[in-house]
Amino acid sequence: MNIKAVGIATSILLASASAFAQSSTVNGAAGGAVTGAIVGGPAGAAIGGVAGAVIGTAIDPPPQKVVTYVQQAPAPTKRVVVKEKVVVGQPLPETVVVTPIPDDPKYSYAIVNDERVIVEPSSRKVIQIIQ
Repeated sequence: MNIKAVGIATSILLASASAFAQSSTVNGAAGGAVTGAIVGGPAGAAIGGVAGAVIGTAIDPPPQKVVTYVQQAPAPTKRVVVKEKVVVGQPLPETVVVTPIPDDPKYSYAIVNDERVIVEPSSRKVIQIIQ
């Protein structure tokens, strides 16, 4: 077993997390296993499957009612701008105020750099950017 190949496979999976942004756990695990198998053989498939499942679980898309709520929410009177690029899977800066979704406390939202984003409240991690 080539440890370097496993490391490369894991790096590729983690670097491509945004490609799995809208995937479910199953799709994340399957995609990770395929990528891992290509690069690292059977052991790579096992590692890739686990990494893909973790990525898929972390960023499952929110229900449509949450997306609709965020799309229709009024924009704040003061524009919120941050230097950092807003990225799915990354937390929003602490300076950004996130607003809870009234009917679903598992989600909050913010409007940052003129983009509406759905976030996980406790980690402030961006789950979805509304286009």
